[in-house]
Amino acid sequence: MDKRKVMGVNQKIRSKFADRLFEYVLTMETVEDCYRLFEDLCTVHEINAIAQRMAVAEMLERKCTYVEIAEKTGASTATISRVNRALIYGTDGYKLAIDRLNEKQGVIPVESTLEEQ
Repeated sequence: MDKRKVMGVNQKIRSKFADRLFEYVLTMETVEDCYRLFEDLCTVHEINAIAQRMAVAEMLERKCTYVEIAEKTGASTATISRVNRALIYGTDGYKLAIDRLNEKQGVIPVESTLEEQ
């Protein structure tokens, strides 16, 4: 077992500063609050890259093809592949975020709709 990963968190990135960063993010109450924080915190390119990866993850979860994802998001196949690897072998962070937002918005997960067919 990789000793750097404890409870799904890569210990290479874990620090008191990173903990504090995520605590700050958790204080944001609206999307507008997040825009304000992230615009101060990140470059426009970094925000767009993160947003693109989340869109890729959503589409992969919906079983979209790489071609369809690339066309709709502008993501390279390398980015799509990296996100797919994280969905399969990662810490389930993408899945956790997607599932929670879907639940909040009342969206039925792809797995549920496939099981019903």
